[in-house]
Amino acid sequence: MKAIVLVSGGMDSCVTAAIAQQEHDAGELHFLHVNYGQRTEQRELKAFHDIADFYKVPAEQRLVCSIAHLSKIGGSSLTDPSIPVSEADLANPHIPTSYVPFRNAHFLSIAVSWAEVCGAKRIYIGAVYEDSSGYPDCRPEYYAAFNELIRLGTACGDIRIETPIIGLTKAQIVQRGLELGAPFHLTWSCYRNEELACGTCDSCALRLRGFAMAGVPDPLPYVVRPHYA
Repeated sequence: MKAIVLVSGGMDSCVTAAIAQQEHDAGELHFLHVNYGQRTEQRELKAFHDIADFYKVPAEQRLVCSIAHLSKIGGSSLTDPSIPVSEADLANPHIPTSYVPFRNAHFLSIAVSWAEVCGAKRIYIGAVYEDSSGYPDCRPEYYAAFNELIRLGTACGDIRIETPIIGLTKAQIVQRGLELGAPFHLTWSCYRNEELACGTCDSCALRLRGFAMAGVPDPLPYVVRPHYA
């Protein structure tokens, strides 16, 4: 069975790719990356290709798309340079400035269109429920609703979204990735920088805390490396 894996280049999508690779035969995986005008677009794209190379995904089974209009819409510190990326606050119960309005729906729509054409029946996305207090499109009910939309809105009706790490903590994601030999050293999570990860944005903080709680060092270099409990 062919499958499409949404690969942003971050640790969550990398572990999701490792899981998909375990569940499908060689040659069945198709990797999708979407540029949306984010601050670290070029660095994330490099991570995507590095991960795809690691899993030996051929060029004809990689798709890189641009939805740069999201940067014109703005409303997020990831796409609007006038909105600063906020300092990490892992206790913040509100939607963070890094939320890109309805972003995952755009990603999934592209994936479903490609799946209909290439014959894939599964779409893997590295959504994590731990992030859902900030990002409404990381909740399990969101993906249940989207699966129903796919059933009603596609010719075949049997394409399904898989969210294999949605119920895991960041520490459990790190542990799962280590079990599967996921190439964490090739990933990129920082919201601010493309050279050295800042260590102080929410994404860096979640990542660093996950590695710390898993009891293993994060292989990426950082400008500063705070300890997040």
